[in-house]
Amino acid sequence: MSTHEIYTIPAELSTWDVTMAGSSRFTWEYDEGRDRMLALYQKGKDKQWDSVKRIDWGLEVDPYDVLGLPDTSIAIYDTPLWHKMDENNRREVRRHGASWQFSQFLHGEQGAMICSARIVESVPDLDSKFYAATQTMDEARHAETYARFLQEKVGIAYPINKHLKALLDDTLSDARWDMPYLGMQVLIEGLALAAFGVMRDITTKPLPKQILAYVMQDEARHVAFGRMALRDYYKQLSDAELREREDFVIEGCYLMRDRLRGVEQWENLGLSPQEVKDAMKAVDESQYLRLFRSLLFSRIVPCVKDIGLWSERLQKAYADMGVLDMAGQNLDALMRQDEEIADRLDTERFAAEEAERAAEVAATVELGASG
Repeated sequence: MSTHEIYTIPAELSTWDVTMAGSSRFTWEYDEGRDRMLALYQKGKDKQWDSVKRIDWGLEVDPYDVLGLPDTSIAIYDTPLWHKMDENNRREVRRHGASWQFSQFLHGEQGAMICSARIVESVPDLDSKFYAATQTMDEARHAETYARFLQEKVGIAYPINKHLKALLDDTLSDARWDMPYLGMQVLIEGLALAAFGVMRDITTKPLPKQILAYVMQDEARHVAFGRMALRDYYKQLSDAELREREDFVIEGCYLMRDRLRGVEQWENLGLSPQEVKDAMKAVDESQYLRLFRSLLFSRIVPCVKDIGLWSERLQKAYADMGVLDMAGQNLDALMRQDEEIADRLDTERFAAEEAERAAEVAATVELGASG
């Protein structure tokens, strides 16, 4: 089935052409590299996995209850608009909310794949090219996984959100080689990683939990890659050059914040213009979503600080967004936790399968003995 058949809103184009600027850089130095970067590259190779085999696609998913969250997590819950709806309308609200969120994950992963390939092409040092090549494969696997989840388990999808599209356009059309790192590894990947983490930790459904945990295991390495490369490079930049990067970060963070409002999912539910306005007012005032939005910056803010972009005006922008206190998050501890959760999930899953097989064998032996 073509993805265009399940889009709730017609996609503008079958393909989106972005004109990219900058140079493709070759290096003839094959012997030297940063030990930390090469260690990350080795880990990237070791941790490759196959979504067809690692994920249990036989698990059922209710498209009207994808994550198993209480209705209190829905922005319009207990509002006059919510009370006007019958149960069929509320089921559609749940389905479209999950579809919209996972659709943006899917489009972001394709953007990450293209940005990673761009990094391979443009970054000057070979060790970064090596790692970015493994990341390109990771992102292809993630896009494959989310596309399958939407097609087979949810059944509807949304085109790319205009705010995410704008940030991808800015990231890919900039000629400077570090901008795909900054736009993708720090902003888009950082926000996605935090969103995956919130959903991974609160979902009660096993299939989305598997997908989110396994994708996060990769994404944690990707953010570490961006931190490592940019921290080294930004130490060499002038104040004026750093200010340009900070301008990009500030604008990008506002775009990411606005993306989270998801107005298109409400516009597509058959609501009147006034009801859409009421829904967006509920989105902006929802205490649950305010907390969710602030948590989504838990990976971005400390990463921006870590790479050396931390002027007073950048801190002021984060204070305005209500996320400045996220600067104290320990990124290394979060990354270790992401790794451990995915590994523990594997251990629990495969131990249960081994126990089930052992029980089957024992029952067969017993049946044979009694016969």
